[in-house]
Amino acid sequence: MQKVVFSKTLKKVGWNARLVSENLAEEVNRLKAQPGKDRSVGGAGIASAFMQLGLIDEYRLYIHPIILGSGKPMFPPPHDRLDLQLIETHTFGPGVVLLKLASRGAAA
Repeated sequence: MQKVVFSKTLKKVGWNARLVSENLAEEVNRLKAQPGKDRSVGGAGIASAFMQLGLIDEYRLYIHPIILGSGKPMFPPPHDRLDLQLIETHTFGPGVVLLKLASRGAAA
């Protein structure tokens, strides 16, 4: 499966990957229009950029029953209020809970 790497600092990427440095929203919308399975995003920085551009249709939050007390915020402060709709929950063995949430107006 080909990977798409979004970066403003990298000049090249490894095999089976394509680098995108500009037009983030345009590229993501092009990928979303293609047939196939769901796409996922990894990394707080890129997820934050996608979130602020309104490019995320579904959030999958895994809640672990641990309190750490510090760390990087899960979400950046939004420009506008972000209304989400709970579409599914699942509880795993050691108390981990998955919350699947859809952006209002997005196809769930």
